[in-house]
Amino acid sequence: MLAGLFLSGEDHVPGRHTGRVPEIFDVAQARALMPAVHRQADEIITVRADLTELRAALSRGQNCALGGIPEAKALEARLHEGLAWFTTQGVVLKGFAPLLVDFPAHRGGDDVLLCWLEGERELGWYHRVDLGFAGRRPL
Repeated sequence: MLAGLFLSGEDHVPGRHTGRVPEIFDVAQARALMPAVHRQADEIITVRADLTELRAALSRGQNCALGGIPEAKALEARLHEGLAWFTTQGVVLKGFAPLLVDFPAHRGGDDVLLCWLEGERELGWYHRVDLGFAGRRPL
């Protein structure tokens, strides 16, 4: 019954990359947005951890200091809102555990994605659109 209340990491992630480049950033524009990305990521990481802990307790039928089903629903709403923020900024959300976001860009005549992964302090990587994460190179 509770499984439908929570994100799985693959389901319900707003802004999942569609292969279409929605907005183009240059490196300076993307880097200028990074302080806001970090603030948003910090909030999402906290909410994601709280929701995971609460979900585990609820699935075992245990009490949790974080609350019950209503609090889980509220955390889920906060998580959805936090994740949706990226698309409002023109940033492509590729994953949420860990957070992985791409900024559509051009580099050397190619469509590329400037790539940031949770835990990285700065935007320092890119990859061609057709190569994905495995094709990451330093900027």
